[in-house]
Amino acid sequence: MKEEIDMTELGEKIVTVLKTIYDPEIPVDIYELGLIYDVFVNEDREVKILMTLTTPNCPVAETLPLEVEDKVKTLEMVKDAEVEITFDPPWSQELMSEEAKLELGML
Repeated sequence: MKEEIDMTELGEKIVTVLKTIYDPEIPVDIYELGLIYDVFVNEDREVKILMTLTTPNCPVAETLPLEVEDKVKTLEMVKDAEVEITFDPPWSQELMSEEAKLELGML
């Protein structure tokens, strides 16, 4: 039971870290933008993040995934982190949270 609580806590900490990373062209964090599709954590506390970019030729395509990996790896409970980029499904404004839409004046 304790392991399950730790995993929940770890998941929350990962989300907190993701909310500190911003797309440089949009003043909203990548989590609220809907760029994070899924976060997987195994028993060994290895994290895999499935994410997308706003466009395939996004100017931060090389640096943003590395920033995500590096920041998640700073968590004490994380042994390793890996980011996989996907464009299936492609990102769209519908993936943004209400908070992000409000921040960008879309509501």
